[in-house]
Amino acid sequence: MHQHTGTLHPSTAVVALGRPDPSPDAPLNPPISLSSTFVGSGSPQPGERMYARMSNPTWDGLEEAIASLEGCDVPALAYASRMAAVAAVLSLVPVGGVAAVPAASYNGTIGLARRLAAEGRFELREIDPTDVPATLDLLRGADLVWLESPTNPLLEVLDLPALIAGARSAGALVAVDNTFSTPLRQRPLAVGADLVVHSATKFIAGHSDVLLGAVVARDAELRAQLLAQRTLHGSVAGPFEAWLALRGLRTLALRLDRAEASAGELALRLAAAPGVTRVRYPGLPSDPFHALAAAQLDGFGALVSIELGTASRADAFVGALRLVTPATSLGGVESLAERRRRQPSEPVQVPESLVRLSIGIEHVEDLWADLAQALAAAS
Repeated sequence: MHQHTGTLHPSTAVVALGRPDPSPDAPLNPPISLSSTFVGSGSPQPGERMYARMSNPTWDGLEEAIASLEGCDVPALAYASRMAAVAAVLSLVPVGGVAAVPAASYNGTIGLARRLAAEGRFELREIDPTDVPATLDLLRGADLVWLESPTNPLLEVLDLPALIAGARSAGALVAVDNTFSTPLRQRPLAVGADLVVHSATKFIAGHSDVLLGAVVARDAELRAQLLAQRTLHGSVAGPFEAWLALRGLRTLALRLDRAEASAGELALRLAAAPGVTRVRYPGLPSDPFHALAAAQLDGFGALVSIELGTASRADAFVGALRLVTPATSLGGVESLAERRRRQPSEPVQVPESLVRLSIGIEHVEDLWADLAQALAAAS
């Protein structure tokens, strides 16, 4: 694969990474390999590919690109979904070991951790990583610490350097879910994390048409453990999904810049809007996590969470939206809204009236007109 990174700005790197080596008549983009097996796999001198559950050339460009953006020389691993990636990372906890996971994590992550703990796979310590001293006390003896920052959907920003340093000193591996920030806004490996997890379904692929996860491991040994787990469990990415995600990655910088600019403006307007009891957006100077976000992030992101007082008002607001679509995902070109506690699995720390807004690339004035009319309809 042609990397051509050097000291490229990330907005250039997303365009340049993961392409075939340039030569006359070579394709500019990597082709899709739809083969389930590879020639030589039964010969006395088998090739490297062997079988598509172990390797597929279509994964290579995406895995190398994501890792490079995260500042890692070891290729990432693509998975069938973010939850497959989460399961792979949790499998690193030894049987009978200890995993520390925030109680207010993404509901799939904490849900899986609780299930594994209930089955006796490991001890689960539920933490509140916004309280650094209390969290560090709970990390003694932990094998794995899971963090996400900003958190989903409360948009709390963690003191990652302090938490990671404490976890590492306690002898624990540290995994950081970097889905919301993407490597264009935050690179957890640079502050000591061992693993970075992405729902590539979201901003990386960016068009609401791919289900895909990824893990970046800091070194080849850790990656080898995860590769063995992926191969044996079969949680592999489809080649077409990997190809689509790499194509989506090309416009990540443009999409994120546009959505983030709109999110910042909308957060300001929502903070002054009647009926909105709280706006959660780390880009607001009034946000309790603004200082941490400004120190750690290269941008404040495209997610805005608002609280509307009651669940019924929040439901009325979402139901009145016309341009913004009621849906559960995020990170696509279209703006989405969801009252998160409508999901039975959502952590109780999330207020009943909280609506998570994923801001897309539509014109900001059209988005504001829709949000304003929906607020008025819900009043």
